[in-house]
Amino acid sequence: MSDAVLNQFTPTSREEAVIDTTHKLKFGIIGTGWITEAHVESLKQMKDVDIVAGSDLVPGKAEKFFKLYDLPNVRCYPDHQAMLDAEELDAVCVCTYNVTHAECTIAALEKGVNVLLEKPMTVTVDEAAEIIKAEKRSGKLLSIGFQPRMDENMKMIKRIVESGELGRIYYIQTGGGRRRGIPNSTFIEQKTAGIGALGDIGCYALDMVLNAINYPKPLTVSGYRSNFFGTNPKYNNPADAARFDVDDFAAAFIRLEGDIVVDFRIAWAMHIDTPGDTIIMGTEGALRIPSTECWNGTVGGPMKIYRDIAGQQVEFEIPLSEQADSFGDLFDRKLRSFADAIKSGGSAPVPSSQILYNQAIIDGIVKSAKLGREIEIEIPDTEI
Repeated sequence: MSDAVLNQFTPTSREEAVIDTTHKLKFGIIGTGWITEAHVESLKQMKDVDIVAGSDLVPGKAEKFFKLYDLPNVRCYPDHQAMLDAEELDAVCVCTYNVTHAECTIAALEKGVNVLLEKPMTVTVDEAAEIIKAEKRSGKLLSIGFQPRMDENMKMIKRIVESGELGRIYYIQTGGGRRRGIPNSTFIEQKTAGIGALGDIGCYALDMVLNAINYPKPLTVSGYRSNFFGTNPKYNNPADAARFDVDDFAAAFIRLEGDIVVDFRIAWAMHIDTPGDTIIMGTEGALRIPSTECWNGTVGGPMKIYRDIAGQQVEFEIPLSEQADSFGDLFDRKLRSFADAIKSGGSAPVPSSQILYNQAIIDGIVKSAKLGREIEIEIPDTEI
């Protein structure tokens, strides 16, 4: 019986796809901050892609960036609209401040350009809904930048849940974070980021479990946010502490359709190594997913399934995939799957319709924390 269970979850090998280089996709880059480095490194490896244009609001920043990455022929513009008006592009990567995600994405879609939008999708759920409306009007492809989904161990979580080995899922504990890991730059101010750890890495933790259970509709949330570490010069650079006005910790109790509850917590800084492993509990079994020291898009060790078989309480250890996925490799696969979907006319690797629910939960946590009580989660209309 144990072999029958484990054989369902043997890691599979990946096959290299044949890439058609006869038609090259023309890519533009909106925003040239830190995350753009990973996008450009991946796109440069793709023989069927040309990076032809880029934009940044900071004068000279785009030119300096593309020169650094040995792309001196990229045409640079002072803002996204100037680039979209001047160029005939197949796709753009939106790598800007969180608060400008909606503006830049909607503008690109309205120009008939496919979009890969970095996470978090937006700051508010209303912005996410407006993006989806623009997506529907344009008929173009929109994928959200959740590269952890490309990790083989993350895929295994979904396979385990969908196998039925756990029965009906009723409770999930998830989250994670860093004992010390407060970023700087534009991540720590509302005027640019809008939200802190909740949007930066909290969206990943939510997607890990919600994707596994096929994204049921969120119903209610009781949320909490704090920033005791980010604002304290004892734990943060004094200059950064003075301007820090987003969350460095968030927690919530979330009710989903199907009588499922999610116990969630996320941190950029805390006085503990982890707020706990991810646990998915079902009527026939449970799954433990070890946490990582720094939330990095994978799992912290072999996962375990807990079951009762023939009257005995048993545990099965699921070995980690031997195809270890580095941060760079996951980005390669994120960009590759997006380009493949454009060329084949396929569906978005990470569809906006799912991430709307992710964003609705984040938005609900922010609103609930401000009110100090549980609230209903409202999903805006996205029909056009």
